[in-house]
Amino acid sequence: MTDYEEKAKYFRALAEPSRLKILAALIEKPMYLELLAERLNLAASTTSFHLKKLEEARIIKSKREQFYTVYQLIPEALQTRVFDLVKQPESAMQAQNAQDQAYRQKVLSTFFVDGKLVKIPVQLKKRMIVLEELASKFVPGQPYPEKQVNLILADYNDDFCTLRREMIGEGLLNRQDGVYLRPKVN
Repeated sequence: MTDYEEKAKYFRALAEPSRLKILAALIEKPMYLELLAERLNLAASTTSFHLKKLEEARIIKSKREQFYTVYQLIPEALQTRVFDLVKQPESAMQAQNAQDQAYRQKVLSTFFVDGKLVKIPVQLKKRMIVLEELASKFVPGQPYPEKQVNLILADYNDDFCTLRREMIGEGLLNRQDGVYLRPKVN
């Protein structure tokens, strides 16, 4: 079972009103099945079913005391932040970043030959990679007159008008009164 399947089990366990009532009761004190069922006005079989789901999700635990099984809340289970549950592990993020970087390099090597942009990609994802690469040729916050923008882009492709327009459309360059500016990166 993957880590995300375990986390989904946790959310499913909490996504039931009767289980939330059980947890509210267990916050007060540990209880046995029959007492919980009586307090919550539920059948013992229904209460048992919900307790099992909460236990599988590691939100509660049980222990045998004489003739009864006593259920108690695992406080740390409810103190977990949702952010911590859904964020990717560092290793998965690093693997994803490496995969993204490899894809980026493949796109750049496909569309740039000997430093020239041989074709403007049609697919948005690939076009964005190319446009971001061209945007990196402009210093953030530095104003550029249109003629200078055209000269910089013409070094890469003859269709500098389309490239300029696309970069403005994607927010990689801003234009005001014939002056172009690459926004500063936060």
